[in-house]
Amino acid sequence: MLSGAEIARGSTGAIKLLLRDRSAPAYFDNTLESCLRSFQVMLVVAPFYALYLFIHYASLVTAAEDWEIAFVEALRYVVDWLLFPVIFHEIARRRGWLERYPRYIAALNWINLPAVILLLLGELVATVAPMGVTAVVQLVLQALFFYWFMIATRMTLGAPWAMAAVLMVVNWVPSYFLSVLVNRLLGVAVGF
Repeated sequence: MLSGAEIARGSTGAIKLLLRDRSAPAYFDNTLESCLRSFQVMLVVAPFYALYLFIHYASLVTAAEDWEIAFVEALRYVVDWLLFPVIFHEIARRRGWLERYPRYIAALNWINLPAVILLLLGELVATVAPMGVTAVVQLVLQALFFYWFMIATRMTLGAPWAMAAVLMVVNWVPSYFLSVLVNRLLGVAVGF
């Protein structure tokens, strides 16, 4: 399990990436062991994400039972977390970035901790704010997450903006389709 010092270091590195601090990549060791350890962030983030889902589904109409929602969302959580690292490995191999792969994936994994906390806070705002404010908060958060991903890509891979944008799309599109699939499977009512 991750230590408190590792969580503090990884979270600090993730925030420094967002702030474009040049020292940020050094917070993530460029080793396979560090990369694999960073997947344990899934366990740290899981309670925050579960709370987010609980609040999110409380305002939705679905055709699924609670246990079905929990099971499908747990599967989605794992698949969504692992999907981009698998896809990107082939991209890294073809582009000659395998030597930077561990640091990049570790950075993206660590970004999830503060990002999901922000997502949870946004969902809490959505429960009390008017619809217009909720829409703005969601757009701002999505833009922030896209920017964070692109900055991490630029700072850890040294990729230009255009390649960072392409990788963001490669990351986002499968996640989006996974969301659509989950919503259909659970019978989430459109318009809520």
